[in-house]
Amino acid sequence: MNWIRTLGRYTLSGLQHLGRYGLFLYTTLIWTFSSPLKVGRVIEQMSFIGVKSTLIVMLTGAFTGMVLGLQGFYALSKFGGESMLGPTVALSLVRELGPVIAALMITGRAGSALTSEIGIMRITEQIDALEVMALNPYRYLVIPNVIAAVLSFPLLGAMFDVLGIWGGYLVGVKLLGLSSGTYFGEMTVYLSSKDVFHGIYKSLSFGLIVAWICCYKGYTTEFGAKGVSKATTQAVVICSVLILVWDYFITSVSF
Repeated sequence: MNWIRTLGRYTLSGLQHLGRYGLFLYTTLIWTFSSPLKVGRVIEQMSFIGVKSTLIVMLTGAFTGMVLGLQGFYALSKFGGESMLGPTVALSLVRELGPVIAALMITGRAGSALTSEIGIMRITEQIDALEVMALNPYRYLVIPNVIAAVLSFPLLGAMFDVLGIWGGYLVGVKLLGLSSGTYFGEMTVYLSSKDVFHGIYKSLSFGLIVAWICCYKGYTTEFGAKGVSKATTQAVVICSVLILVWDYFITSVSF
């Protein structure tokens, strides 16, 4: 019967962890809509999460589009479909690769720093000091990060898409000799507003996921430097996996 006890123990432990994640998100949303917003803090976090992630998102987007242009041209040339390179690059970026890769890049750069920052505040008892002074830690630490991430992710995702499309243009038109009119003309035919909004919805949800998980891991960090490093690693891994899983779920539902 030992294996049954072990299975039950792990199952109950997993359910408890899921419950804590859910309660943290629920509390954050309740305080978001029921307390005055710290606008200055939100702007500060938008600068940290969004503005400081611009360069890496631009570089990643440009080279992702260039790789798509090369591989797409090679694959489409097999059956004489080079004229469809523009729609292929645009749809791949706008619907899937743009929101997903941009979110993964932001998670690695800003999400890890966010977790370690809140985690250090936890182990140095700064969060406890806020509670002693009757100040709500969610209002000062969690809510601004959530709102900043939800606002920043779609903007960075759109920037990723634009740079990716121009990267595909440089490869397909300037390097491989495809007509620029064919590249952009076919794109306007096959790319619709539904595809654009699909990518925006994904970016919004990814922003909420990353801010939620990173803030939770930092807020519940165990004491010591080892606890901060463990929480940071777990936050990045969990966010990356959830981004991919949620991306598949939204894509399957939209089709």
